[in-house]
Amino acid sequence: MTTLGQALPPAIAALRAAQVPDAPGDARILLAHAAGIAPDRLTLHLPDGATAEVLARFDGLIARRVAREPVSHLTGARLFWGRRFRVSRDVLDPRPETETLVAEALAQPFARVLDLGTGSGAILLSLLAERAGARGLGTDLSPEALAVARQNAADHDLSGRAEFAQGRWFAPVTGAFDLIVSNPPYIAQAEMADLSPEVRLYEPHLALTPGGDGLDAYRAIAAGLAPHLAPGGRVLVEIGWQQGAAVRSLLQDAGLTDLRVIRDLDGRDRVVSGRAGHPAA
Repeated sequence: MTTLGQALPPAIAALRAAQVPDAPGDARILLAHAAGIAPDRLTLHLPDGATAEVLARFDGLIARRVAREPVSHLTGARLFWGRRFRVSRDVLDPRPETETLVAEALAQPFARVLDLGTGSGAILLSLLAERAGARGLGTDLSPEALAVARQNAADHDLSGRAEFAQGRWFAPVTGAFDLIVSNPPYIAQAEMADLSPEVRLYEPHLALTPGGDGLDAYRAIAAGLAPHLAPGGRVLVEIGWQQGAAVRSLLQDAGLTDLRVIRDLDGRDRVVSGRAGHPAA
């Protein structure tokens, strides 16, 4: 009988031939998934025999990865801020650089948070999971994305503190929040062709680009902030690494103060933050 370990080399070779980055790592993750084994336990099971069903499942996963379907779509989940979140073709994969926004948000207290364009809900739910007393609302134009976010809220026992509403940006929002966050679509239309196949072919274009110069989402967010940001409340938006100055200017024009451009672990501009002024005494 073929062992799990013997199934790896041809799979790695196929992924390398397709120019898949980190072919060995992807092959191991997919083998573990096919066999129903936790990825960090796979090494212990490599000498085990692999059933025909497991091998067939693994071959199918490798074929889809050769076509550059993201590993997260094949396994149905992505790790973010130490938690497992469901993902699908209907939502943007939560990425490590977005944890820069989460870390900055958690650096100060908040009680009510609004996540614009919530997608999988990973940002909102990570924040609520770290702040037991907080409540939040996530909005998204896509009903399919909101279905994923609601599943993730249920998975993490946060349905009682996380609400979701369909609509563009602030359209379904009432009331004010002391923290507003967003990872909006920000890729310029001209840059779309340069994206990796995993992103260009499999992730929702609605979550990737607003078209044009990539700044339309920030313009809409800046224009709608005033009725929904509590006095002294904070705004944190993720940006493309060349957009810091432009987004900072948009938020400044919207009346925000204490504006900062925050870099990610790679040293690239990643988040713009600002604060609402307090009302006059």
